[in-house]
Amino acid sequence: MNALGQPQSVLLVGGSSEIGLAIVERLVRDQTRRVVLAGRPSQRLTAGAERLAQEGAGVDVVPFDAADLNGHPVVVEQAFAGGDLDVVILAVGLLGDQLAAEQDVAQALDIVQTNYTAAVSIGLLASQALRAQGHGTLVVLSSVAGERPRRSNFLYGSAKAGLDAFATGLGDALVGTGVHVLVVRPGFVRTRMTAHLKPAPLSATTDMVAEAVVTALRNRKQTVWVPGTLRFVMSALRHLPRAVFRRLPV
Repeated sequence: MNALGQPQSVLLVGGSSEIGLAIVERLVRDQTRRVVLAGRPSQRLTAGAERLAQEGAGVDVVPFDAADLNGHPVVVEQAFAGGDLDVVILAVGLLGDQLAAEQDVAQALDIVQTNYTAAVSIGLLASQALRAQGHGTLVVLSSVAGERPRRSNFLYGSAKAGLDAFATGLGDALVGTGVHVLVVRPGFVRTRMTAHLKPAPLSATTDMVAEAVVTALRNRKQTVWVPGTLRFVMSALRHLPRAVFRRLPV
């Protein structure tokens, strides 16, 4: 961190994530100069790295496959090999096809393992590395879908519910170590992953999420909702009787 508390280095796990890249781009505009992108080799990953380099950041790319749990320690080791990292953003996610996955266990497990098992694996490893260096923030991209899973995407929602519980518990476990955990709960975000879906009320853009995360980092928040009004909406929905909630067009 510099004298103003601004991150100088960041690791994005899920290096082609549109939300993740929007956050990193916002940080780079605020003087972050070292970026590590961990993701599957792809045109999107390459384009993201080039765009950040044009913004003035030094960018390293580390191959990362969420499904390869045995390879996760190597990914974290390579990412931290260049020195301390101020921020690690965990943007591992897969929406999947709910109806198809209900009929195909392999698809269902892919959704759950990507959104939860892989995220827990890389999240624990990253938090250990941050703790070893004595400082840093782990940003975990959760979702309001985990607040109360809906019929339309309960596989994704249940995995995000688990991830959210993991992240909040990890944050409590790391109090006093110098490592901070920020849990991000966006609603519907207009991205490539959701392009085929009808936008929900209180939808957000990637830039809105990025602005909220950077502000939360600056203020050392533990949780941030995007948009903020979703906190109150989900509080109400959580307490609706199940029979009523089931009838809602969500």
